[in-house]
Amino acid sequence: MTNHTKQLRPYGAWSSPISAELVATSGVRLGQTLYDNDDLYWLEGRPSEGGRQVLVRRNEQGEIADVLPIEFNVRTLAHEYGGGPYTVKNKTVVYSNLSDQRIYKMEDGAKPVPLTEAGPYRYADYVIDWQRRIILCVQEDHSVAGEQPINSLVAVPLDPSNKLGFGEVTVCGCDFFSSPRISPDGRLLAWLSWKHPNMPWDGCELWMGHLDKTGMVSEPRKIAGGPGESVFQPEWLPGGSLTFISDRNGWWNLYIKDLYSDDAVNMTERNNDFGTPQWVFGMSTYAVVSDQLIICSFSDKGLWRLAQLKMDSENGKFVLSEIKSEFTEFSYFTSNGKTVAIDAAGPAIPGAIVELNLQSLHFTVAKSSASSTVDPKYISAPEPITFDTSGGETAYAFFYPPNNPEFLGPKDELPPLLVKSHGGPTGSASSTFNLGIQYWTSRGFAVVDVNYGGSSGFGREFRQRLNGQWGVVDVQDCENVAAHLVKTGKVDGNRLAITGGSAGGYTTLCALTFGNTFKAGASHFGVSDLKLLMDDTHKFESRYGDTLIGPYPEAKDLYVSRSPVHFTDQLAVPVIFFQGLEDKVVPPSQAEVMVEALRKKGLPVAYIAYEGEQHGFRKAENIKRTIEAEFYFYAAIFGFSPADKIEPVEIENLSASKK
Repeated sequence: MTNHTKQLRPYGAWSSPISAELVATSGVRLGQTLYDNDDLYWLEGRPSEGGRQVLVRRNEQGEIADVLPIEFNVRTLAHEYGGGPYTVKNKTVVYSNLSDQRIYKMEDGAKPVPLTEAGPYRYADYVIDWQRRIILCVQEDHSVAGEQPINSLVAVPLDPSNKLGFGEVTVCGCDFFSSPRISPDGRLLAWLSWKHPNMPWDGCELWMGHLDKTGMVSEPRKIAGGPGESVFQPEWLPGGSLTFISDRNGWWNLYIKDLYSDDAVNMTERNNDFGTPQWVFGMSTYAVVSDQLIICSFSDKGLWRLAQLKMDSENGKFVLSEIKSEFTEFSYFTSNGKTVAIDAAGPAIPGAIVELNLQSLHFTVAKSSASSTVDPKYISAPEPITFDTSGGETAYAFFYPPNNPEFLGPKDELPPLLVKSHGGPTGSASSTFNLGIQYWTSRGFAVVDVNYGGSSGFGREFRQRLNGQWGVVDVQDCENVAAHLVKTGKVDGNRLAITGGSAGGYTTLCALTFGNTFKAGASHFGVSDLKLLMDDTHKFESRYGDTLIGPYPEAKDLYVSRSPVHFTDQLAVPVIFFQGLEDKVVPPSQAEVMVEALRKKGLPVAYIAYEGEQHGFRKAENIKRTIEAEFYFYAAIFGFSPADKIEPVEIENLSASKK
């Protein structure tokens, strides 16, 4: 359709085929790929099945089918965020089940059998050891009421006659453990561990020890890491060398260490991050193919690139060369020695499980996350932008201009802007295809997804910009990107909104409370009271604030001064809140205290809470409602009429926004 046939309609009032229902139901969440010989496994999170996480296998004949009976939901609650909920070896599947958190085993299609008792234990990050007939994994013990759970590495018998009913501890003494990996000869175990107040991306350690015939570890010794060095994804090469990612030089580079040397060699000595924050178990950014070949990925100003590390036969050193592709994000790498499977996505390509042919370096799609296609004419491509921010620093973002082949905005009008502040806060904005963003841009909104100071993918120094400055640096960067887009004539400075979930919700609430840039906002399970967060949150993040704000309770005054809930007198703009009532990471009280404060002040406020939802929404009907409700809220505040028929949202004190 050419420009002269476009209809003139106010920004925000455009009709679009990208409906909220399409966003909520058109795809599945893919991840955790794993080869078992030539069988390829992955997980699918299906909103249409209430968010159930399903284990799927494509067999050697190319047939794709669900692996487990419908009553199983393959998900662990270890660290609350989970990850690493299954493994497979020689057609034996070991996995966590959401409802009871027990470990189950299924052998070659037989009926699943439990290996642990129901009780106060959670498990993740499985490794099957056939030699000893055990599973080595992380165990989280919640048996002592009122105390933080105890984390350890344990051995669980592969036979159902587990007399203990839980795992036998083989490594303990740290606050957290992850990534148990058995050497090819079965003699050694490598693992990661870290202690409060560090998060694994702040500082953690790589250890190695000898395994006895029962799976107990002896003679443990530290290989790498420390309080100021983050180590990620240890893996063994077939010949017995150990690879891992470390940021000891300021960037997450890939190292190799043989067992006969105390030194590890940096194979990727460059200013790029080859690793990523270990938010969940089982994460990977590279795959070992052989002793001579590793397929890896690295971040280049927020855009991820794929590469191969190939040993030069003449000098015995690994050489990095990029593999060209249309993808800009890669995760969950696995190899069977012939191909590498990856969860990949690009700006115009929905997430997919893809396989890289190691001979041709071409990709084939094993499974796409999208069940329906969208006409590319409706897609707004992300524009990477760099902008100046406070303290003479630079920050990054992806800007999405409004785009719809059927509509134009009035000449005397600029589009409203939605600023997205990602979660974490040690996360990053993604450049990949996101129907949730296209929902907004195809209706006439501009969207900017911000990599504020503290985001990952830009080196340790950039990540540490947020240390002691959470609620300050992130907010300034979100304000400054909005100011940059207003100054360059891209958006309407009177219709600026900010939205975020979890830590991004905290950034949103801080920006709305302590600043005057934004005219409205949406908090998705966001933090409003930092003291409550420290009191209520789970073990994994219970000391996160020590780094982001200051030691608690010594820095209590700082926690109070950075908490929006104590400064609602400064808040003068409308806010909508979304909350899962079973959220253990950011409990409902965080939203409800803020809503009540806004209600008493007479500011426009809306609150939508969901039964049965935890930290992040998984049910299709709730995802749909959230998208439409946020859009409806901005329409009411900014004064435009949505083209869609949307179930009304109860906005208290709405008349206050008209004054």
